[in-house]
Amino acid sequence: MPRGEITGYIDVAQITLYAFWIFFAGLVFWLRREDRREGYPLEAEAFGRLKTTDPVLIPRAKAFHLSNGITKFAPAPDPAYDADVASRKREPWPGAPYDPTDNPMTDRVGPGSWANRDNEHDKTFDGQNRIVPLRVADHFVVHEDGPNPIGMTVFGADRQVAGTVSDVWIDRGECLVRYYEVELGAGGKHVLMPATFCKVGRLSKTVKSEALLAEQFAGIPGMADPDSVTLQEEERIVAYFGAGTLYATPYRAEPML
Repeated sequence: MPRGEITGYIDVAQITLYAFWIFFAGLVFWLRREDRREGYPLEAEAFGRLKTTDPVLIPRAKAFHLSNGITKFAPAPDPAYDADVASRKREPWPGAPYDPTDNPMTDRVGPGSWANRDNEHDKTFDGQNRIVPLRVADHFVVHEDGPNPIGMTVFGADRQVAGTVSDVWIDRGECLVRYYEVELGAGGKHVLMPATFCKVGRLSKTVKSEALLAEQFAGIPGMADPDSVTLQEEERIVAYFGAGTLYATPYRAEPML
């Protein structure tokens, strides 16, 4: 019966094992190199210089042709960094955290930070706006077995009334709820509340959010079009709720113990 050996010290199984190790190491290196397409080149915090080229660790720019006709390159050849963020370093050394200096809910610091995205609508495969309210996507309905949040009272983290759910915004591409449209007071301002930052009570018939106080709902960034939301507007809305998880009240930013 053949033993599968090539020499007295090397056999087929050994070569297969070594080949797998080499392949896996190359795969890990390639994946980590591709990771650097997003957010690179980096800016050195201590010196302010950009590390623009590295033939080994940073891949060459690759063109991505988007469905809306725009072509983007990653890594970006000339990245633009916002320098107007109202913040200060807590400590002088590199890597130290930043504290907001003006309004912690909108200073783009920590969980409230957001990136500059295209002020364009996310589209479905057939060119429709992807995230819209039910009054626009009238062929979608709230399932009869689940609680319908429309008309429910919205409470903030302080258990005070923030408004009433006037509509539900759905994702046409994923067929799920993305936002609840909240009317602040009778005939007042309409804002979007991410579904991931609130909980709908089946028995209590209320919607509660622990991210914001009731009065802070008035500061939620608005939309240019009442029936659609852009990628940039989404970024700012979600960041506002993210900031509330840490900055809505002063004690949230303090240690637990």
